[in-house]
Amino acid sequence: MISTNLMNSFGNKFKVTIFGESHSPVLGVSLDGIPAGIALNEADFTADLARRKAGAKGTTARKEDDVPILSGGIVNGITTGDTITVSFKNENVRPEDYSQFKNQPRPGHADFTARCKYGDLYRSTGGGIFSGRMTVALVAAGVVAKKILGKNVRINAELVEVGGYTDIEKGIDSIPEGDSVGGLIKCICSGIPAGIGEPFFDSVESMISHLAFSIPGIKGIEFGDGFKVAGMLGSEHNDPIVSADGRTSKNGSGGINGGLTNGNDVVFSVAVKPTSSISLPQQTFNFATGKVETLTVKGRHDKCIALRGPVIVESIAAIAFANMI
Repeated sequence: MISTNLMNSFGNKFKVTIFGESHSPVLGVSLDGIPAGIALNEADFTADLARRKAGAKGTTARKEDDVPILSGGIVNGITTGDTITVSFKNENVRPEDYSQFKNQPRPGHADFTARCKYGDLYRSTGGGIFSGRMTVALVAAGVVAKKILGKNVRINAELVEVGGYTDIEKGIDSIPEGDSVGGLIKCICSGIPAGIGEPFFDSVESMISHLAFSIPGIKGIEFGDGFKVAGMLGSEHNDPIVSADGRTSKNGSGGINGGLTNGNDVVFSVAVKPTSSISLPQQTFNFATGKVETLTVKGRHDKCIALRGPVIVESIAAIAFANMI
């Protein structure tokens, strides 16, 4: 049986529900669990939304104004505690660029898996719910989450690698014509009290990872020393505690022990895959002809989706902690 339910909600304390698709008239996010009394208006979204926008070298030519439309839960710029919806119009759309993917799914993209799960009932244009366009909703939710957390919690993510280069400009310039590359984003969360999180299923790592993998293109995550721990000695990885408040002389654990924050910075990194939609000819199955044929992807796509990723990673970290603190 084909399931047609799109489960697009996360969180209990701070609930985030996204709606819309990459080429639908409107997309956005509904937010529940926002405390009353927080100052919030459209201008609060400007800086983070601008960081996600396209326009820089290596990003897509599709440009949207991304003006947030706020409804419900705010009176005179102050939250009331009711549900707030943040909507965005999709205006710079070209659905004709995506018509070929109905029968010829893009290698590495969700075209084939969406067809398997939703069949012909799933007829969205563009990448639909699977598109990186949907991350504008995550960023909007992140703005509100940061407001909930307050100024004492500081979350900062940066792009530290593109295409294997730590020199970001060099990494962008290395991208072959018609191809794409991935990247690595590191996030540091400061001011998080010790003892946040739950052991086992709702550990800090679990909550952040759950949200990190909602970002299209994320293929890996590590905390602190990460995958290097497989080749380390315990004496190398362990973090000596040097004060009564749990401060350590190093942070190989990434600020988490037993699924709980230990009072040090929470540090994690995510690996972003190369953009699936590339203009180089690729071989893929054609459902209309029943044969493997050449696919040439048209349209406007990022050469490196990681370039616009840091603010999205900050946003999911803020959403996670807004559900835990």
